[in-house]
Order: sequence, then structure tokens, then C-alpha cells
Amino acid sequence: MFRKVIVASALFFFSLSLASAQEAKLLHADKILTAAYKEAKSSQKNVFLIFHASWCSWCRKLEKAIQSEELKKIFEENFVITHLDVLERGDKIAALENPGGKEIMEKLGGEKSGLPFYVWINTKGEKLANSNVMPGNSNIGYPGSPEEIEAFGKLLKSSSKHLTDKQLETVLDYLKRNAPKP
Repeated sequence: MFRKVIVASALFFFSLSLASAQEAKLLHADKILTAAYKEAKSSQKNVFLIFHASWCSWCRKLEKAIQSEELKKIFEENFVITHLDVLERGDKIAALENPGGKEIMEKLGGEKSGLPFYVWINTKGEKLANSNVMPGNSNIGYPGSPEEIEAFGKLLKSSSKHLTDKQLETVLDYLKRNAPKP
């Protein structure tokens, strides 16, 4: 009997933890952005908002670059990095997608953009720039070509309050070294 109580208790607490983890993942996009603006204001940075999806290989490549040992500190020193999960497919919509994320992406100019789509926003919630800067107002996505890398660098420089030329050079060099091979 004692074992059944222990097992039942363990299962109950495990299911609560799963529910809490699920709820944390599915925070409404507005709540995520409100927290990002608050952090940005207190740290005197702008928000670097990245829209991504679990199926998006270019999103994972961008995240790998930002989180790399070489670049992580640069991005963290200059931006409050925030992610919204959008455009999921099938059963992953309910499991991963942030409610309200797609609407925010559309509001910020990403309704016809692929992923990753990203936007820099100031502490008042005003858009400074987005990744639709390629010819025809198309999205950079992962900056892999020389033109995309150059455009990404200009966006970083214009949207950061503190990015140094040396930091920018480090980011651009990393992207050039890790550019997809034709």
C-alpha cells in the first residue's frame, strides 16, 4: 500500500511538472515581450526578437551562431535576445507555438517572410529594424551570402546602443567562416 501511495504521488508531481513546463513554453507573446522590454530598459539595450519554429533548420543555424562561444557574449552584451515560436505544423502548433506570436510577427512586417525572421525593438516597443532588407523587401533569414552578411552587420550596428566595431567585425568574420558552401 505504501508503495502505491509513493508511486501515485510521484506520478502526480511528475504530471504537475510537465504541465508547468508546458505552460511556461506557451506563454503569450505579449507577456514575453513585456518582460523583454522591462529587461531591455533596465540594462539599456534594445530587444533582438527572433521568430523561429522547430522545423526550421536555418533558425537552428542562427541560434547556433548566436550561442557560439565566440559570439554569445557579444550578443548578450548588446541585446536582450527574445524568441517567439511561430508557424509550427500539425500537433506542434499546440505544443510549441506562442499564442499571439504570429500576429506580432505580422504587425512587425513578417507576414510574408520566411523563418528566421527577426526584429530589433526599443524599450518602448517601437520597431527599429527588421530582417526584410534584401532586394524586393525580402527577408535575410540566416545571413549566409556575402550580401546577407553585410546587411545583417548594418542591422546589428544600427540597432545596438553599444556594439563596438571590433565586436561587429567578430560577428561578421564568424558568419563568413561559417557560411553555407555553394
